[in-house]
Amino acid sequence: MSAPDAFPTGIEVKLDGFAVEVPPERRSVAAIRSYLELLALQQQRILCSMSVDGKTVHFNRPGVTPKRFSSVEAETMALNEMPMQLIKTALQQTSSVKARVQSAVELVLINGSNRSQELWWNLATALKEPLLTLSLLPEDICGPANGRASLLQLRKWQLQQLGYIIQEVDQACHSEDPLILSDALEKRALAWVNNLYESLRFWHEAISDDLHPKCQDKASEQPL
Repeated sequence: MSAPDAFPTGIEVKLDGFAVEVPPERRSVAAIRSYLELLALQQQRILCSMSVDGKTVHFNRPGVTPKRFSSVEAETMALNEMPMQLIKTALQQTSSVKARVQSAVELVLINGSNRSQELWWNLATALKEPLLTLSLLPEDICGPANGRASLLQLRKWQLQQLGYIIQEVDQACHSEDPLILSDALEKRALAWVNNLYESLRFWHEAISDDLHPKCQDKASEQPL
């Protein structure tokens, strides 16, 4: 049996900007992350982000992590910061799916009918992800509803609206003219994603500045 690789020398580990001394047996990215998770929990906080050599580690989809690296940086958050993190995550998800829809608008024009359908079907499953993330937000994040619809009801309406949009684009997939599908993607799916992105961007700014009344006003303006 060969001897295990030595722990990388000169590795720098930081948590919330402060240097952390990691036990020598913690050799992998997973082991270091687990140790940082422990430190965060002991401070009644949650590990919310981590990067290895400047590259972000996606907690839900970690992918392949390097065996050799020189630096790890991580950040934590308090429980009362969870709503902000959820909105930030939803904003990132929306930005990602927005780029995919924009690309699909052009790609369907150069791909065959079958490939365009597969492209859309894979994309359609990602459209709901930001709404599912937002459904985890507490109802009082924007203050009292003051007679307006609750955030849960808004999410339900948005999911219903998204269902109608997906149905319309599905129907456009049956056309032999790729321009019809491209047009449906641009005018229905992309328009919806753009509206959601702008709403989330405002929410993020509003909550950052503690502008709760504005937050609820803007939430009620999301197109239904």
